[in-house]
Amino acid sequence: MSKYDPDSPLLAYDPSEDKGLRTAGSDLITKIETFLVKPRSWVFVRVETKDGIVGWGETMLDGHSDAIVGAFEDFKTRLIGWDPANIEDIWQHLFRHRFHRGGPVLQAAIAGLDIALWDIKGKALGVPIWQLLGGRVRDRVDVYGWVGGDTPHDVGAAAKIRKEQGFTVLKMNATGQLGWIDSPSKLDEVVKRVKEVKALGLDVGLDFHGRLHKGMAKQLARKLEPVEPYFIEEPLLPFQQEELAKLYQQTTIPIATGERLTCRQECRPYFESGCMDICQSDVSHCGGISELRRIAAYAEIYDIGMAPHCPNGPISFAATLQLGFAVPNFVISEMSWQMHYAQEGYDLMTYLKSADVFDVKDGSIGLLTAPGLGIEINEELVRQIDKENAGYHWRVPVWRGPNGEGREW
Repeated sequence: MSKYDPDSPLLAYDPSEDKGLRTAGSDLITKIETFLVKPRSWVFVRVETKDGIVGWGETMLDGHSDAIVGAFEDFKTRLIGWDPANIEDIWQHLFRHRFHRGGPVLQAAIAGLDIALWDIKGKALGVPIWQLLGGRVRDRVDVYGWVGGDTPHDVGAAAKIRKEQGFTVLKMNATGQLGWIDSPSKLDEVVKRVKEVKALGLDVGLDFHGRLHKGMAKQLARKLEPVEPYFIEEPLLPFQQEELAKLYQQTTIPIATGERLTCRQECRPYFESGCMDICQSDVSHCGGISELRRIAAYAEIYDIGMAPHCPNGPISFAATLQLGFAVPNFVISEMSWQMHYAQEGYDLMTYLKSADVFDVKDGSIGLLTAPGLGIEINEELVRQIDKENAGYHWRVPVWRGPNGEGREW
């Protein structure tokens, strides 16, 4: 009896035998490699095909990038021999054909591979990815830079430098660590920093990083109204969409959230409850270009703009820009250039052969026109850094309050 006999009560099926949909003469995936690079354990993914085309992807998961690398060990056994052109078939296979689906580790791993496959398709056809997404809807994509650090300081001086670099919108962490209920004076300091940046003619978004609890969030909404920040990000922790919806009704300031949501199914209750104005799904967290494009289309139904989270490396940023050129409700992208966590000279531009593609002018970046992602990765340097930093894993800081209690980072 054939093991593929649909009448068999015990279908003996070996997943390694499934090589997906392909036709005679089609290109095939022959190699999948991962590299862990600084500054924040970015996972670069290199996919090579039988025809010699190399596609690059990128993913990361704050403090858990080694788990993503483990997921790729599984992917390698499944996907060697598949046709890289069938991006959606591969995506569905990795998402659906397993008992446990979704979640941050698997979605991040799928993201890294998905971006690489889009890069391969663009290179194979000789066009940038935005052409494959329906063509462009804009010629430039707005971006914002960072000032301050995990605990914001000296934002005025840093904002002046950013303005000279071409940015018109900035973002900063709004506060350091906070207690469940803390001194209102800490929110007064937030207002002061916003005024300092806006005095330079810049707009500024405030990232609360889920550090607030709802008691403080109510005070926040009232205090920030007069200074009109560009948006407030993650004023409450994820999966509190009902409380976030209540806060939404108390303020006119745009609310941004979503970087920790890993697929459109997780976005659904946020969209339907009316608790956000801006969705911040991250292309390296949520399943790649394929899924972020679906999330954006879903968000558009609810008149929600897209401002993807992207404090990541050059591959993730290029993928985000490709979407930015093609997605109608795309607002702005985060950019990690010279961000506070850059270590030992490792930065967004470090792994590019040419950084000119990411030139910021009047707060935006121009059209990427080269095939695929539109960037060229310095593969030799990537391999060198991965080898030199073997065993390096960035971990999320542990914050504790004055009495030893754990606090949100």
